[in-house]
This record gives sequence, structure tokens and C-alpha cells, in this order.
Amino acid sequence: MTRRLFGTLCGLVFLVNFGRTAFAPLVETFQNQLGASPEAVGLMTTLVWVGTALPRIPVGYLLTHIPRHRVVLGTGALLTVTAGFTATASSIRTVQIGAFGIGLASGAYFVAAVPLVGELYPDAVGRAIGVHGTAAQLAAVVAAPVVVTFVALEDWRTTFWLLAALAAAVTVVLAYTARGVDAVVETDTDRDFLGALRHWRLIFVGMLMISTAGFVWQGLFNFYVSYLVGAKPFTTAQASTMLTVIFAAGVPAFWFSGRLADRFPRVPYILVTLAVYVAALFALTEVSGYATVLVVTAVLGYTIHSLFPALDSWVLDTLPAAVRSSAYAVFSGVSLLLEASGSGVVGFLTGYGYAFDTVFRTFAFCLAGVVAVLTLLYVTGQIPGTTRRASAI
Repeated sequence: MTRRLFGTLCGLVFLVNFGRTAFAPLVETFQNQLGASPEAVGLMTTLVWVGTALPRIPVGYLLTHIPRHRVVLGTGALLTVTAGFTATASSIRTVQIGAFGIGLASGAYFVAAVPLVGELYPDAVGRAIGVHGTAAQLAAVVAAPVVVTFVALEDWRTTFWLLAALAAAVTVVLAYTARGVDAVVETDTDRDFLGALRHWRLIFVGMLMISTAGFVWQGLFNFYVSYLVGAKPFTTAQASTMLTVIFAAGVPAFWFSGRLADRFPRVPYILVTLAVYVAALFALTEVSGYATVLVVTAVLGYTIHSLFPALDSWVLDTLPAAVRSSAYAVFSGVSLLLEASGSGVVGFLTGYGYAFDTVFRTFAFCLAGVVAVLTLLYVTGQIPGTTRRASAI
């Protein structure tokens, strides 16, 4: 039963992440077919990620009253409805509403499902979260080619009709497989939402780790093609290939990082991964050859995606069951809101006249300072969660 439920969750997370990454490849299509302005399609892609961030804390409170698997079922139903709604859109405004709805479904899903995955495999939290994250990352890799293929052969609406149909089917299967979940995980726990605030130190340190790295990541990948074309001797096609590589590197990262997080002390593992990420960012601003940029791009993609399962494993395995979902919701919700501003800051700075290399090099210096602070906190014993299920106070 555990394997069937976990497999179904992996199927649903693939669809959830596919839905929120399917809009970016359609920007030009919406401009041509719906007469949308660049500002309108830009707002569309923003609404997906705003929708992903907004429901996390409210859903964290909801999870103190409703079992996780039921909330996950609700997100599957919401994804089905919003994908179908998007497929019927005749204006960019309707598409924007659909994008926001799909973002809401994805944000609510991750808050409810990631702690559930950890409960399914309490002795291998990192491995389980890594496999689950791999399924999500595969969706990010295949989204663009699948969408482009449908646009060429059929119509952009086919993508969302298919997404709606598959989401409905997987949700039905999930309802069946989750019938015996009470026998596998504790469903009468995690009822103390305000109690999550007592673990402020863990939440703060986790946010310091991921919000700073994620802020830079959002600014980097959203402008990666423009950066390589403008600052390096790259064509648009070559730069697009690099963008594919940076996401493709996330597939093995999720798969292996969760396992490594179970095998090694998690906080040192996170700090080393973060340090390599910073070094790769420094290197990116200094190299220009195709082969060297390719290697650095792969390292960047691998390390940033390695941080996600490792951090989730550390946070979930450190929090006590009474506040696990609610505290994770606060951690992930606030972190994602902070990260989402990264692309806006990069756009503002480059628009103001600063070169991409200058911006990213400055970010790298700031991240190096964060790593130094985190290392000092770890050495002095100020970071919680160095042992499994340790107190986070």
C-alpha cells in the first residue's frame, strides 16, 4: 500500500510541476494567437509562482484540521478544474486566471504532500523526498518540448486538456490508494499551528539557507538566455541549450541528493553543496568558452537542485510530528515569497545599467558571506537538527 500511494504521489507531482512550468514555453504563442502584450504574458508567468507561494501558510493551518492525504486529493481536483478552465481560455486574462489557479494547486500540493512522503518512509526521508523531487524535475525538463510539439501538431489548448484528463485520472487513483493511509502514517497529529513558531530558529536558519540561494537562482535561470547572449559569445540556440542543461542536471541531483542526505550529516552536506553552488556562480562570471560554460552550467543546475531535497529532509526530520506540516508550510511559504523577487531585482539592476556579470558576481559574494555565517553557526552549535528528530527549539 505504501509503494502504491508513493507511486501515485510521484505521478501527481509530475503533473503539478508540469502545469506550472508549461506556461513559459507558450509566451510567444499567447502573444501571437491571443494578441497579448509582453507585460500581460509576463504577468501570467508571475501569477503562476505567486499562486505557488500564497497558499502555503493557509494550507499549513488547514492541515491542523484535515489529514494530509485529503488536502492532496483536493489539490488534484483543483489542478483538474483549473487546467480544463485554462484550455477553454479565449483571452490572456482568462489564461492569467488559469495560471494563478494552477499555481495555487501546486503550492497547496507541496505543503501537504512533502510531509506525507516523509511520513511514508520515516527511516529514509531523504531518499523518498529525492525520488519524489525527481518526478517533479522530470516534468520541468520535458515541459518545453512537449508544449512546443503540441503547438506545432495541434493547438496550445491540447496541453491543458491532456493535463486536466491525466490529473483527474491520477486523483481518482490516489483516492483509491489512500484509503488505508491511516494504517501507515499518523493522521491525528500536527494540530498545533501556533506551536510551529516555537521552532523559529530552525525555520530562520532553513530560510537563510534556501531563500538566499533561491533568490539568486530565480534571477539566474529567468535571465539565463539573455545573460549568455548578451554577456557571452553565445547564440540564442546555444543559450537555450544551456538552459535545458541547467534543468536537466536537476534530475540526477534530486535522485542522488536525497540519498546522500540520509547517509551524511545533513547540515554539513547542505553547507558543502551551497559552497560549491557559490563557487560555480563565481566561475560563471569568469568563463566564456562553450565547453567551460557547459560544465559550470551543469554544476550550477546540479547543486541548486541538490539543496532542495536535502533541506526538506533536514527540516522535516528535525521537526516533531505535532508541528511538522504547519512549520514546514511557514518555512516553504515565506522562503518562496522571498525567492520570487530574485528575477525582479535582476531585471531592475540590469535595466538600470549594471552588467549581468557584475550583478551575479555581487550575488556570489553575498552568498559566500551567508555560507561563512552558516558555517560559524554550525561550528558553534547554534544550528538545530544535527540529529534525527531532534528538538528544533
